[in-house]
Amino acid sequence: MSSVGLLLLLFAVGAASGALAGLLGVGGGILLVPFLVLAVGMSQHEAEATSLLVVLPTAIVASLILHRRGVGDLPAALGMGVVGAAAGAAGALVALSLPGDVLRTVFAVFLGLVGLRLVRDALTGVGVPE
Repeated sequence: MSSVGLLLLLFAVGAASGALAGLLGVGGGILLVPFLVLAVGMSQHEAEATSLLVVLPTAIVASLILHRRGVGDLPAALGMGVVGAAAGAAGALVALSLPGDVLRTVFAVFLGLVGLRLVRDALTGVGVPE
């Protein structure tokens, strides 16, 4: 793929991850990490680091829009964000200590388990407001 084609593809995936983040409240990593590893050829470590850098501005903008509409709990989010930032630093150090294939496996298993849980809960009505 040419560098122009890759750049256009990166913009398209960035737009899709931003739209999914705003629509579903998911981090762009669900889309970006697999894309960057499988399509772009980044290592798992590079893909996760790149995804985190992309998610930050996306999350801020989507959160501000939702907050302006009265959706969300700002004090709770700020509290979780402070704790999450500290835990994120620790998680990044652990990720760096793991071989890439192990990190990729952990990421894939995590995504699979979350997906299975969401499907199960949707089918059984668990956690779905009436």
